[in-house]
Amino acid sequence: MRIERMETILIGIADGTGSGKTTLADKLVDSFGRDEVSILRHDNYYKRHDEMDYEARTKLNYDHPDAFDTDLLCEHIRLLKSGQSIDMPVYDYTIHNRSDRTVHVDTAPVIVLEGILIFAEPALCDLMDIKVFVDTDADVRILRRIVRDVKERGRSLDSVISQYLTTVKPMHEQFVEPSKRRADIIIPEGGENMVALEMLIERVKKHLHG
Repeated sequence: MRIERMETILIGIADGTGSGKTTLADKLVDSFGRDEVSILRHDNYYKRHDEMDYEARTKLNYDHPDAFDTDLLCEHIRLLKSGQSIDMPVYDYTIHNRSDRTVHVDTAPVIVLEGILIFAEPALCDLMDIKVFVDTDADVRILRRIVRDVKERGRSLDSVISQYLTTVKPMHEQFVEPSKRRADIIIPEGGENMVALEMLIERVKKHLHG
């Protein structure tokens, strides 16, 4: 007897830098096995810029939708939804470029895609079954970004603040905040919102087990 493969659904989790969306996405994935839920990081799909030197790459606007290889990401999502595996690129923040390393991602009944600008791209939204927007106060987001970029990504405080004021904040206001209206669910405080997390877990369980 032929056993049909379970349909794969895509859950998009978006909002601005430091919102807690990554924490929410990781907690959702960790609540299930990797054979049930896989995750894609939008940051890994920044375009490769081998033609530029390091200094030139540091000046690029990484908070604009055009910074991402959306065609490749859409192709990878379609492959996963069709039951195939992919090799996800890996972005290296220390060199401001895509690395030569990839991460193998197997298909699963549920794929989670997390990123700042995923709702700003209609082509990505069309592939999503559930769209979740994490709404967090701007002061909290910038403080989290400073801590993350200085401690984890080796950036200087001055460079983080400069980037925030010149590109991150304007791009958030131009692209991220308006994309909120495409969300099915808006969640305050990201991964710390246990009620919202439990609701998402229950929705995934319903898909997995009926």
